[in-house]
Amino acid sequence: MQKELEDILEKAKDYQIKTKDELENFRLKFLSKKSALQTIFDNFKNFSVEEKKTLGRKLNEVKQSLESIFESHKHLYDDNTIKSLADNSVTVNAIEIGSQHPISIIQNEIIGIFDQLGFVVSEGPEIEDDWHNFSALNFPPDHPARDMQDTFFVDKEYALRTHTSSVQVRVMENNKPPIRIIAPGRVYRNEAVSARSNSFFHQIEGLVIDEESTFADMKQTLYHFVSKLFGEREIRFRASYFPFTEPSAEMDIYLGTETESDYRLTKGTGWLEVLGCGMLDPNVLINCGIDPEKYSGYAFGLGIDRLAMLRYGIKDIRQMFQNDVRFLHQFKGL
Repeated sequence: MQKELEDILEKAKDYQIKTKDELENFRLKFLSKKSALQTIFDNFKNFSVEEKKTLGRKLNEVKQSLESIFESHKHLYDDNTIKSLADNSVTVNAIEIGSQHPISIIQNEIIGIFDQLGFVVSEGPEIEDDWHNFSALNFPPDHPARDMQDTFFVDKEYALRTHTSSVQVRVMENNKPPIRIIAPGRVYRNEAVSARSNSFFHQIEGLVIDEESTFADMKQTLYHFVSKLFGEREIRFRASYFPFTEPSAEMDIYLGTETESDYRLTKGTGWLEVLGCGMLDPNVLINCGIDPEKYSGYAFGLGIDRLAMLRYGIKDIRQMFQNDVRFLHQFKGL
């Protein structure tokens, strides 16, 4: 694929552009939706993690070079050019193509996958009261998550939300089953900032409540999600604990340890945790006014930032929040 990209760029540089028709032919050949370059972009999501890390930047560099060639000849579209082309003072107002943030790219893709499964997007406030952030979700008064080491408290009653599960509580309080929603948003934890973690990050949490929701339904939903986002992967579920689900599990995907990056991300195990999940604890349903004798449900939560790091080979989570345009330019056209 690297050789293919180099060949495309070489052919573009050698392409003779002297007339409006030749410029249009250049655009159709190298920058249209049917071009070889666009075909590679369309297939990018099917590449392996290693290929994405190797080719991602090169792919964007080639596209930027082709766009630069096109923009430098764009004056040929104007039949009434006022100044001579020999006049070096001519100003070209080139339009620079913007880029989405990698977190936005992944979040929109995740929302699209769950939209196809009938999930509706729900949102809620980032400053939450104790009931919606903790108590309704079955957190006992002495749970460690209530400690100042984990939570940014505004006062005794309010705190910056530590998860978007608080949105699920609000949905359950105000809607009757069946319920099928996802809740994307920013969350906050009083944690040390490092290459792998930040004091704020982004989550998408899902909630399904119906008369016959089962653990098997949840597993199949999550298998489908991972296959759509990453392609076919080896997946495992591990027993875990969350106050608001029982039974609870964490889901891992297998990356292996062949590369230094994969070894570091998986802490030498080859497995990377991507989400937590489980069947809703009956106490949560009762707290939100839903009859646990009639309804059951499941919930899951995944970190968007970590998935973006995995998709694009980003080695330091802090890069995504430093507003460095050089970093953002890498994601043009994605």
